[in-house]
Amino acid sequence: MIAQLTGSVAHVGATSAVIDVNGVGMLVLCTPATLAGIRTGQQVTLHTQLVVREDSLTLFGFATASERDAFETLQSVQGVGPKLALAMLAVHAPDQLAAAVAAGDRSALERVPGVGAKVASRLLLELGGKLVIDATAPTSAGDARGQVVDALVSLGWNAKAAASAVDAVADGPVAEADVASTLRAALQKLGGQRS
Repeated sequence: MIAQLTGSVAHVGATSAVIDVNGVGMLVLCTPATLAGIRTGQQVTLHTQLVVREDSLTLFGFATASERDAFETLQSVQGVGPKLALAMLAVHAPDQLAAAVAAGDRSALERVPGVGAKVASRLLLELGGKLVIDATAPTSAGDARGQVVDALVSLGWNAKAAASAVDAVADGPVAEADVASTLRAALQKLGGQRS
C-alpha cells in the first residue's frame, strides 16, 4: 500500500492534485481543506491510502495522518465507500466526526451529502469507540471543546457522557482560557457517576 507521498505539486484541481514524485505524476483525490493548503510548485507530503477496485487504482491523500486514519475507519462501516468517506471528511474534521459519534449526534452526520438517516444510524452504531479525538491536532475555529472531552475521558467517563456534559455547560465554542472552568463545570454536571 502507498501510505505517503512526497513530491512537488504539479497541479491543483477542484477535487484532486497531481504530485510529481521523481518524474511520475500521481493523481491524488483530496478533501477541500487539503487542497486549500497546497500550491503548484510547492514540496508537499501527503498521507495516502490506495483503494484497489477491479477496474481502478485510486489514491486518496490527506494533510494529516489522523485524516487518513479516519478515512480508513469510516470505510469499515457497511455502505460507506471511499467517495462517501471523503465527503464526510470534507464536511467534518476527524475530531468533529469523533465528537459527533461519541455524542450520538445523528443530525451532524446527516449534514454530509449522501448520508441519510439509515447510514447515519449505522455510523453511530458501528463507529462507537473506533474514531478517537486527536488531542495533538489543533482544535477548529479556536474551539477547545475537544480538550475538555479528552480530559473527562481520561478521568474515567465514556466519550458520549463526556461530550454531553460539555454540551450542557458550554453553549458555544470553548476558548483555551476557559478549558479549566469548563472542565470543572462539566465535572459538577457529571457528579460522581462514571460509566
